[in-house]
Amino acid sequence: MSPRLPVLFLALALAGCGPIVQIGGNAKAPVSLLTIAATATPRPYAGPTRLVDTLAVALPTVPATLQTLRLPVTGSASEVRYLAGATWAEQPNRQFQRLLADTITASGTPVLDTRQPAVSPARLLSGSLRDFGLDVSGAPQVRVRFDAQLAAPRAPDGRVGIRRFEASEPVSDQSPPAVAAALNRAANRVAAEVADWVKAG
Repeated sequence: MSPRLPVLFLALALAGCGPIVQIGGNAKAPVSLLTIAATATPRPYAGPTRLVDTLAVALPTVPATLQTLRLPVTGSASEVRYLAGATWAEQPNRQFQRLLADTITASGTPVLDTRQPAVSPARLLSGSLRDFGLDVSGAPQVRVRFDAQLAAPRAPDGRVGIRRFEASEPVSDQSPPAVAAALNRAANRVAAEVADWVKAG
């Protein structure tokens, strides 16, 4: 018998048992995780709500640079890197979806949970979170850009509202907490403008 056979049998047996060490299990945990939240306080629900007044906020789509827990830094039109030490607690579009819903609710528009399919809302707010990061191509600043779509599927005219919302905030401190705080302020300004647009529509 070849001396290599016992080693081969042992390797095959270990492979059948699965990995000995979990991939990524030894990675160092981040010191802290970054979050954003609405500064407006949602109104508590009280009593029945007319279905015609309701709205749902869909999860915004994002480009590949935002499909991560890292915070993008734009250096030029053709260069994107990520901020060292910055890790989101959850992907930015999911946090922005909740921030939008809370801000719109605070403005008086009833927002339905899209995960509850039993009731269809009268209108749907969807869109794309195109920018949500730090831009250092000029004076350092954070940028938030949301390309929104507001549709009423049951409306007889079938029209869709389309509008772009943008906000920026200068940053003098490029540490992860300071950048996240600036993004939170910019995101809340965008959400407030979206809430006014939704209410007016």
